[in-house]
Amino acid sequence: MNTAARPLMPIAILISGRGSNMKAIAERALASQLPVEIRIVISDKADAAGLATAASLGIPTAVLSPRDFPDRATYDIALAQLIAEYEPKLIVLAGFMRILTSNFISAFAGRILNIHPSLLPKYRGLHTHRRALEACDPLHGVSVHFVTEELDGGPVIIQACIDVRAGDTEQSLSARVQRQEHTIYPQAIEWIANGRLTLDGDRVVLDGKTLEQPVLIDGRGT
Repeated sequence: MNTAARPLMPIAILISGRGSNMKAIAERALASQLPVEIRIVISDKADAAGLATAASLGIPTAVLSPRDFPDRATYDIALAQLIAEYEPKLIVLAGFMRILTSNFISAFAGRILNIHPSLLPKYRGLHTHRRALEACDPLHGVSVHFVTEELDGGPVIIQACIDVRAGDTEQSLSARVQRQEHTIYPQAIEWIANGRLTLDGDRVVLDGKTLEQPVLIDGRGT
């Protein structure tokens, strides 16, 4: 569906690496398939490959290195100030590998999204693919959720599941999960941009109805 005529929701995207989800979101936005305006892509690492990708797509970029600040709290204050300059309605964490402090999260409460490579609440934190393999899980996947002060514990909007196959490695699982990421993250953002999805306290509301469970996309067989 072409959404070019709709008001564009301003967003800021934070990355630490190659920014594959940022690229997927940006390409849809540039093709008028996602009603957002990416006002800035910010990285905590000057050598993040995603910065060059964003620049090649005509998106403004900025680097804010934690090495230039004495502690996490001071860094997060500066990060919040930088983001506020661009007046985003939504902040999208796309492989931003820093744990944000409560002051930052409270400044943008209900307006921060993250994508996490597991079927939350399973496997919060790091090494999710390894942990799924070690547990011999039959299914693995990815979740998009609102960010709260609880690490990877905010209300989940949408998930995609895949089969764990015989012979899978962390790398093969990661590759298949990432393909699902590039589908469900733009979907969650589109719902918000179109006014279909909101956060009411700790409840996710889609089309006027509270989600008792996250929307689940079946990616098995892909």
